Amino acid sequence: MNLVRAISAIGSMTMLSRIFGFARDILIANFLGAGAVADAFVVAFRFPNLFRRLFAEGAFAAAFVPMFSKSIEGEGEGSAKQFAEEALSVLSLALLVFVVCAELAMPWLMPYLAPGFDAVPGKMEMTTEFSRIAFPYLLFISLVALQSGVLNAFGKFAAAAAAPVLLNITLIVALLAFGGNDEQSGRALVWGVFAAGIVQFLWMGWHCHRAGFHLQIRAPRLTEKVRILGRRILPVMFGASLYQINFLVGTILATTISDGAVSYLYYADRVTQLPLGVVGIAVGTALLPMISRQLESGNAERANASQNRGIEIALLLTVPAALALIVIPGPIIAVLFERGAFGKAASEATSQALMAYAIGLPAYVGIRVFTPGFYAREDTATPVRIAALSMLVNIAMNFLLMRHFAHVGIAMASSISAWLNIGLLVAVLAKRGHYRADARLLSRLFGIAGASIIMAAGLWYAAGWAEPWLVGRLWQQATSLTILIVAGVAVYAIASRLFGVYSIDEIKRMVRSK
Repeated sequence: MNLVRAISAIGSMTMLSRIFGFARDILIANFLGAGAVADAFVVAFRFPNLFRRLFAEGAFAAAFVPMFSKSIEGEGEGSAKQFAEEALSVLSLALLVFVVCAELAMPWLMPYLAPGFDAVPGKMEMTTEFSRIAFPYLLFISLVALQSGVLNAFGKFAAAAAAPVLLNITLIVALLAFGGNDEQSGRALVWGVFAAGIVQFLWMGWHCHRAGFHLQIRAPRLTEKVRILGRRILPVMFGASLYQINFLVGTILATTISDGAVSYLYYADRVTQLPLGVVGIAVGTALLPMISRQLESGNAERANASQNRGIEIALLLTVPAALALIVIPGPIIAVLFERGAFGKAASEATSQALMAYAIGLPAYVGIRVFTPGFYAREDTATPVRIAALSMLVNIAMNFLLMRHFAHVGIAMASSISAWLNIGLLVAVLAKRGHYRADARLLSRLFGIAGASIIMAAGLWYAAGWAEPWLVGRLWQQATSLTILIVAGVAVYAIASRLFGVYSIDEIKRMVRSK
């Protein structure tokens, strides 16, 4: 596998997904604003999404991909296919039981997930109904994660990375076709979530079939490999999904602050998800099967080099993105969301949350990049210990900071806990001799930092100069913001080249290498 090509394939599809995601959120903001129905949808969508990342993208992928890659390298594709089908069968049954139990318990669970919603008449009942409709999405999307892991292990990343595009397109179609008043639009959205799970499952099944790796449901059996997989999934449920767990805690606490606080955090998080998804998820997804196969073949030095190149690419793209979100959050939020029911006050509140989330963006991405270093070595226990400590810090900081900074304090707490998490991950890997920063990475960290600071200073100056256009009509705002972003990218590219962060010849070699 080629790391740059893999990251490019995943990142480009993720970028496309984020573009459709922004179009979806722009429509949601226009139809729902930041009121009771929007809060109900956010909670209903967040609930299955959390478990999706716990069971699927986080726990299942982290435990399954190294074992599946090891089976391919050591036992052949036939044995690997059998293991995948055994895992698929057991996972399907377990998730079906879990979804049924959650549906039955939803009226009792919701007061704990959204304790502040009782203060608004009808809001709790609406959130419960929405959650029941959306929650079966978990079943289908978790099976999608298994299919994705199979394709990723063979170096086929594009189809899996494109699956979220289908979610966003389905929600857009549902809203435009069946939306109306606030409640009608909210109901259309949650039914869209349900339908999107089926669409994505069929999409991935077709691509597995095209790859000659069609998976069939077997009679569920707890074989030795499946038992090992289950034991490794449980700790990763916590360790691999710190970001989502922290966000859920923040969502619960935000329900007690004010009407709309949940939505402010949601929209700010959506903007943060663009660089996190395009960079963090892409690098982490590409690294896991790559490092797993390198370690299985006994090439620890190459695995360490892959880890360094992964963090180098991640920082090259993430640090300037974080500074840009800190310097010009207002124009970004205004252009994306400030229209219809989403007014200036909501835009300002969301901008403040975006700045706080952006502070932790390099750490969020770093977590995605360094956890494969543990999972590839089939160590799923250490990250959970680190995550547990970070979550405790996050909860404590939430209570402390929200008293003084309201919803912005919740975003600040998430960033603080993420920096603690990434610091501990790197320290443990280094102590065990599983990671060391090479000379190339260390030499380029200063160049990345210097170029990013120059870009941020330029953006700040240019934003002040363009301020009259940034508060005009929508087309004026969008044009000005586009010019700012393009200019920022150009300044960063030039500054990075001057600092020696990259060269054209080096980029060509990386793309051409096998």
